[in-house]
Order: sequence, then structure tokens, then C-alpha cells
Amino acid sequence: MNTSMVIGYGSVILLLVAIGIVLERRSKSASSMSDYATGGRSFGPWYSAMAFVNTWLPGTVFISFAGLTAASGVIGFYMVLYSLFGAVLMYLLARPVSIWGHSFDLRTQADLMGLRYNSSTVRVTAAVIGFLASLPWVVLGMQSLALVFEYLSFGAVDPIGALVVGTVVIAIRQIWTVRYGARGVVIGDMVQGIVAYLFGGLLLLGLIVWMLATGFNLSGIPSTFFAIPGLGSDLGPLYFFSLILAGALGGWCWPDIFVRLFTSKSERTIQRASLRAAPILLIFGLTLMMFALLASQFPGVSEKPDHVFFIVASAGGVITLTLAGLAVISATFGNVGANLQALGTIAANDIAPRTVEAGRRSPRLAQTIVAALTLLCALATVLTVNITGGLVNLAMMSYEGIVQLAPALFLGIFWRRGTALAATASMIGGLLAAILFYLSNPISITWLGGLVPGVAGLMVNTLIYIALTVFKPNSRAEQQRIDQLFESVRLRTEAIQVPNKTEGVTS
Repeated sequence: MNTSMVIGYGSVILLLVAIGIVLERRSKSASSMSDYATGGRSFGPWYSAMAFVNTWLPGTVFISFAGLTAASGVIGFYMVLYSLFGAVLMYLLARPVSIWGHSFDLRTQADLMGLRYNSSTVRVTAAVIGFLASLPWVVLGMQSLALVFEYLSFGAVDPIGALVVGTVVIAIRQIWTVRYGARGVVIGDMVQGIVAYLFGGLLLLGLIVWMLATGFNLSGIPSTFFAIPGLGSDLGPLYFFSLILAGALGGWCWPDIFVRLFTSKSERTIQRASLRAAPILLIFGLTLMMFALLASQFPGVSEKPDHVFFIVASAGGVITLTLAGLAVISATFGNVGANLQALGTIAANDIAPRTVEAGRRSPRLAQTIVAALTLLCALATVLTVNITGGLVNLAMMSYEGIVQLAPALFLGIFWRRGTALAATASMIGGLLAAILFYLSNPISITWLGGLVPGVAGLMVNTLIYIALTVFKPNSRAEQQRIDQLFESVRLRTEAIQVPNKTEGVTS
């Protein structure tokens, strides 16, 4: 083991220890399933903002998104645009979701949909889609750490060994996710977010200044890198727009993202969190993309664009590369941990037979499932090391699939007329349509103007939802129940006279 490897791997151990100390001091064991799933709905705006960012931006932003920009140019900036739209959606969702969450003890996205449509079928359908769509991303998140630990070994560990090390490290991090549930995720996100997006962002800024000072500037980048697909493009004029739309809507369909709304103290907390998250997403996103754009000229990047962050950081020496690795690891900890906690909660709260009421009352079942999923995903990560390409395709297909929750979810929250039949049929119909579109045109559907498969499926999905709602509306009794739900939001809004100025975290 060389000295550089000791610094690289030793820093990761120190990061794990720091996270563990913070969690042991700030967290407590959940007293109920609701407490495990939502952290007691106790978190203030800064915790809520960082939890959202650390879940929204996985470690792969430093790898795949930066690699996209390094290989193809400004098209990669769509990540910044859809992230800002995601923050806007967070603000808009805050009031109804928070009010219903507190009033009806909602713990998951599927929980909310089951309440809105008064249907266990809608609940289970949404839960199963979210569960299956999320699993490939957990495995890919674990696999992405192999690249980090390969670089941090400074040549001492081969790719297979690095994969094993990364999988073990992230599995250790999940000990606190299993023990503390949402608290183990949200409090950890504060530490991980600071390392990933504050220190990581400062590192990116420093590398940008260094590249500019050494002759890497925008004038040396090919003009094709500044082109966005539009009229006359082979991808179609709607391709770029559909990437942004799928990213913004699809982001809030992921179970691990949506549950952030239930961990906050109130609707005002969520709104304030969105206002804090937006500048973080904007500044960090622009910094990362500008770094990747400039670094596209760096030697070796064109051959391995996904390695761009590590290739450039390596030029700065051991400390710079170690800091880059810690940023990616911290971002990955947040996203994988949030996914596993959300999946365990979904399985116990929504998918397990409703007759097993213990699954609703006690966190033990969710803890067991999170622990089992961690081990299974770790095993899958090692076993699929040679079929990463197939996993990537499955993960991309799952993204096209998860966005099919959008009409039932968003129209259900903002429109009173949607029915349970429309919600179920639209989710299933949209999912099947998206899969068919993906299998025939995985990148863009040129005869639809360049729409990505998920957005094309979304068109089918929305038509099904609206048509069934119009032609087979709710019964009078059901519509009255839904009206009362929406009325509760209006009454709560009118009752808020003085803003709550004591928002913090009581964990």
C-alpha cells in the first residue's frame, strides 16, 4: 500500500467516522413506523433543502452528467434547467402535500396517492412502479464508486477490487440508514451535502481558474459543442425540451425525492427549503458544467469523458484527487441512502399486505427490508460488474417508466376531478407505451418531433387519464370526499396568520 493510497482511503474512513459521529449525536431511534419514515416531520428549511439537493444530485452528476458535457457540449446544461424546474415544483407541491401529510399521517408518495384516490389499487400500483424503477439506480450508484476507489488507490487496486471496496464502504454507511430511517438520511445529508456541493463546488471553481490560467478557454472548444438540438436536428426540435420536462417531472416521481416533503415541519418549511435549494442547484450545476466544458480540451478526456473530474483533479496531485473522490462519495451516500430508506418504507408501508398492520405501526419490518435490500444490492453490484451496459439501459428505461406516475400524481394533487380508474389505467398504459417507445427508439422519437420515450408515453398517459375522468367520473359521494380534501388545504391556508419563525430541527 503506497502513501498516496493511505491518504485517499484514509480520508474516506475519516469521512465515514465524521458522518457516524454526527448521526450518533443528532439522531434517535424511531418510535413508530411514521417516525421512521418521516423523521418525526421535524426538519427545518436548511436540513430540508440539503436533503433535497443531496438526493436530487447523485454522485453520478460528477461522472455521467459531467461526461455528457465533456463529450457533447452545452446539451449537458439541461441538468441545471430541469433541476431549477424541480425546485419550483417543490414550492408548488409544498402546501397540499404537507397539509395532507400531517393530517392523515402520510409516509410515502404511494400513501398520498392512495388517500387522494381512496384506492389501494392506486397505492400499490404506484408503489410497485417506484420500487422496481429505483432498484437499478441503487446498483449503479454503488457501481459508480468503483471508479472513485480505483483512482483513490493511485494504481494499487484494480477495477474489480475497487468495486468490492466501494460496495463495502457504502454498505457500512447504510448501517445508520437502517437504524434511524429518515433521520439517518436527512441529518447525514447535511454533512454529505457540505462535502459534495460546497467543498466539491469550491474544488471545481479552483480547477476552472487553474485551467483558464493555463490556456484552456472557450475559444479552443469546437463550435459544435455550443449547439443545442433544434429545427433541422437529427434528434428532432423537441428533444432538448423533452429532456428538461422528463427530468423535472420525473424527478418528483421518484419515491426518495417525494418523501423529502414529508420530513419537513410544515408547508412554509418546504417553500423556504425550495428557495434555498434553487441557488445551490444553479450555482453548483453551472460550475460543474462549465468545468466539464473547459475540461473537454484536457488530454485524455475525449477518450474517457466520464472520467473528466478525476483526470483533471489528478493533475493537481494527491490532495486534489482525494478531495474530488470525497465529493463524489458524499453525493453517492446521499442518493443511495435515500433510495434504500424509501424502498424499505414503501415495501413495508404500501406493498406488504394491508392485513399485516404491524407493518404500519412498527419500523421493524422497514428496517429489516432496508438491511436486506442493502445486502442484495451490494451482491448485485459485484455480480453485475461485467454487465454495466445492460444495467445502464435498464436504468434509463426505468427513468422513462417512473415519469408515468406524473399525471396521476400531479393532476391528482392540483385537479379535483381525477378518478381512481383513470389513475391506475394511465400509470399502466403510460408505462407500457413508454417501454414500447423505448424499445423502438431509445434516444428520441423523430416522428414525434424528437420526444424522448418517457415524454411520448406521458402523452398517452395523460390522454388516458383525462378521457377516463371525463367519460367515467367520480360518484357524487367520492367527489364530495375529494372536495373536502381540497377544502382542507384552503382552510389551512386561510388559518395561517403569522409565519412560523421557529423552524429548526428537533431530532
